[in-house]
Amino acid sequence: MNRLNMALVVAVLAVAIYFSTISPASMQSMQSTFMSLLSPFFRTGSAVQENIGSVGRRLQTLDELEVENKKLSVENRELRAENNLLNELEVENNRLRMSLDFRERSSFKLMPARIISRDSSTWWNTIRVNRGFEDGVEADMPVVTDLGVVGKTTTVSKNEAIVVLITDETCRIAAKIDGTREQGIITGVRIQEKATEGLLQMNFLSKSAKISPSQQVLTAGVAHGSFPPGLVIGRIKEFRLRALDGQAIVEPAVNLASVEDVFVLIGKK
Repeated sequence: MNRLNMALVVAVLAVAIYFSTISPASMQSMQSTFMSLLSPFFRTGSAVQENIGSVGRRLQTLDELEVENKKLSVENRELRAENNLLNELEVENNRLRMSLDFRERSSFKLMPARIISRDSSTWWNTIRVNRGFEDGVEADMPVVTDLGVVGKTTTVSKNEAIVVLITDETCRIAAKIDGTREQGIITGVRIQEKATEGLLQMNFLSKSAKISPSQQVLTAGVAHGSFPPGLVIGRIKEFRLRALDGQAIVEPAVNLASVEDVFVLIGKK
């Protein structure tokens, strides 16, 4: 046995003999002192453990918040979609209510019809509706909404009819300017530039006519004409002087690009 090992054995024996000779009170005092020296390390370990547990709880809370946020986001999108649908239904109900009221107030027999197709080009502006001669529809019958004139029927089949719109060049309507003696012929304008798209022209007005923007244009109701008097066509947008007459540019009362439901005027009540 080398000297180092012998020294360690002697030291251990000496410590053992020392502890065997001290009193229980001294041993308890030494244990208390030893625990006091180690207690800061125990507290530090406990604090570290508590911090680790707190971080774990916070991470769990963040995960729960993310899940809840995604759930709320989905619910928000669903609520927006439902709200948009309700708004559309309200608009549709209001529109149908106004149409029904117009039909009841009108002095004419009005056949409700729905637009099923459109044909809009440089040369033709027509729509097709779901009413035909089986419903009492004939050619050259006025087609209107509660806002004003849409056009007139042309080709009629059993359950469908083609309607030429007032914006078409071939649709000619005898018209008058409300509040004046001025009368003329309303026709569509061939689309040559964006500024004239969807507008009407009223020709054969007198050059001395006192016409101002926003005046209302109505059907004149001439003999053997398709349109009875007093139907709204639109409002004056501009008045121009030409070599032989005056010409008014008229904005239609009905938005023909968005209209969906119309009435065919099939006679008097």
